[in-house]
Amino acid sequence: MIGPEEYASFLGREYLRGYVDSGGCAVKFAVADDLAAPSLRHEAVAQGRDSGYEVAVLDAATTRVHLIEQVFFEVARQIDWDGLAVTALRGATAAAGFPPPTDDVPTLDVLAAHYRTDTRELKRDVDRELQRRIFKDFDMVQEFRMAMLRLCQAAFRTGQVSDAEHTALLEWLRGDLRQMSALKSSLIYRRIARHNARQMLFSVPHWLATNGHAGLLIVIDVRRLGVARRPPVEERVGQYYTRLGLLDAYEVLRQLIDSTDELARCFVLVIAAPELLSDELRGLDAYQALKLRIFDEIRDRRRDNPFSSLVRIGREAVVA
Repeated sequence: MIGPEEYASFLGREYLRGYVDSGGCAVKFAVADDLAAPSLRHEAVAQGRDSGYEVAVLDAATTRVHLIEQVFFEVARQIDWDGLAVTALRGATAAAGFPPPTDDVPTLDVLAAHYRTDTRELKRDVDRELQRRIFKDFDMVQEFRMAMLRLCQAAFRTGQVSDAEHTALLEWLRGDLRQMSALKSSLIYRRIARHNARQMLFSVPHWLATNGHAGLLIVIDVRRLGVARRPPVEERVGQYYTRLGLLDAYEVLRQLIDSTDELARCFVLVIAAPELLSDELRGLDAYQALKLRIFDEIRDRRRDNPFSSLVRIGREAVVA
């Protein structure tokens, strides 16, 4: 078996630096027990942040991973959307000929005063550049582009985006928006749901890479899927999965694997319990479509291949 630190270091060396940050994508499954899994998650997160990635950690015990929109919402809650908007705005103002004079947010009034120019002319030039850089970037889905454009305009403080609309945009991304009418001025009319969440999720790594990040690292801990029986009500903590929910979760993971050709600058690490391999009812045998994509029928029992889609993690590496 491969140790958690060794495997995380391998992922950083072979995938995060030089492959994924150059436009690649990969989905890896790591089987680890309750002692090795926390260490692997910690080491993977550290490798991602050291490599310049935005990192999102999901746990099936607290996030309903069988719903792709809930996966997106949890990723969205861990991203600094306003910080990305400011970065994008700084690039747009510089490209328009008005590089920000300080490290502060380059608002319209500040730039107009610094360059002694008319605010309307400055706003027009920057808006044109934002439109070119964001709205015409077709590597992102349209609704995502509209949201990012409006967040940039909100940061620019031109009066185009009210505080209420800005708040609604963030709530929409995080799945907390109650009334879609709050986004009419943003030309966004649909909630993020099963029909569009996958495309929204695929837009995130591109937006991150456009604004100075290497990409997106998603760590999904699905050990809770192996829990067949719910404990007594007073002992229950978080989310538990029925047979149907389990299959839906496996389908979400299967779709991520099949989408690697259209997804760029994203690495997904799935941490599963040993029951994934041994439990006939709740393991890979329950969903052949996923098993056929990751299971290694022939392997060396004494030494794992770290390049494999499925790797077994131990507390300590075993030297053959």
